[in-house]
Amino acid sequence: MLNKITIEKGDITRQPVDAIVNAANSSLLGGGGVDGAIHRAAGPSLLEECRKLNGCPAGQARITGGYNLPAKYVIHTVGPVWQGGNHGENETLARCYRSCFELADHYDIRTIAFPSISTGAYRFPVEKASKIAIMQIGKCLKRINSIEQVIIVCFNEGVYKCYLDALTGYP
Repeated sequence: MLNKITIEKGDITRQPVDAIVNAANSSLLGGGGVDGAIHRAAGPSLLEECRKLNGCPAGQARITGGYNLPAKYVIHTVGPVWQGGNHGENETLARCYRSCFELADHYDIRTIAFPSISTGAYRFPVEKASKIAIMQIGKCLKRINSIEQVIIVCFNEGVYKCYLDALTGYP
């Protein structure tokens, strides 16, 4: 099961997978970081489709086409803003992963790439977020046999190392 997970440094918008995950804000209308990069790479049709979705609450996910991306789909999920850890942030982040995998299962997605959700502008500590991510991905892979590959695409060396450590330490 863990052999289905790879950790890479790079640009999620260039991943040749069935779906990439967008760490979106609740409006789904683009923003900074990975969200802005995905909207720029996908082109204006992504924004048009996102407008019709009327946003997304934290911990949930929505799916759109990939447009100019190599990926067929973009799964948009809204992670929690870190508020010190006593406001349900861990569970909300875990729900992000479960919601993404529910959509992946429904749309017969076999390969999926995730960014480091909530660790940029939302300030979720990356060491904690990486452990939650690996745990949830592992649980979902046990449940959904059709997923063939999960790639976690990290934007810098520090994030990459945290995810490698989390994967290595996963039971």
